[in-house]
Amino acid sequence: MPVNLFNDSALQLADAELDFKPHWLEPATADRWLALLLAQTPWQQPQVRLYGRQYPVPRLVAWYGDAEASYRYSGLIHRPLAWTPLLAEIRARLVATLGQPLNGVLLNYYRDGQDSMGWHSDDEAELGANPLVASLNLGATRRFDLRRKGQSRIEHSLALNHGSLLVMSGTTQHYWQHQVAKTRTLCAPRLNLTFRLIRSPA
Repeated sequence: MPVNLFNDSALQLADAELDFKPHWLEPATADRWLALLLAQTPWQQPQVRLYGRQYPVPRLVAWYGDAEASYRYSGLIHRPLAWTPLLAEIRARLVATLGQPLNGVLLNYYRDGQDSMGWHSDDEAELGANPLVASLNLGATRRFDLRRKGQSRIEHSLALNHGSLLVMSGTTQHYWQHQVAKTRTLCAPRLNLTFRLIRSPA
């Protein structure tokens, strides 16, 4: 069943189901969560292999989830860290909002404008036929771009601000890619939590 949380904020893109709530989280809670997560998370910077060479990913990451929720992306298998009380609280609030289970979360820490996420789709086999990705944004506002698969032109951009929630579901990952590009604009740290449902663990 399609997720349709916010009828007044659904983005009208063909072959996509996107819902954006810019003020999903009240500012005081967003501030508290950001400070605690930045301080408590054991951040890592894994290496990925491109064209025969190893490169560090341009951001810091951590993967949490249920014990069986291993997740493969960028050629790496990520074994989940156990839920912290705070991440369990955030998951419970999202599950109540979505009405759907979530068993893993990828934390991405963008330290400044040079940290980024390249073009990709969240279409790994573990996420099932029509993946649900709930993206909670804390800290600095960063631009989130969308383009059709096979195309180079950006068709839509969103400003993902402090306390906002973006939900991608349905066939979105079949037809669309997204990125968070580098920027020369001075910007404060940003934390992005993408909650998922791992259907067939890696």
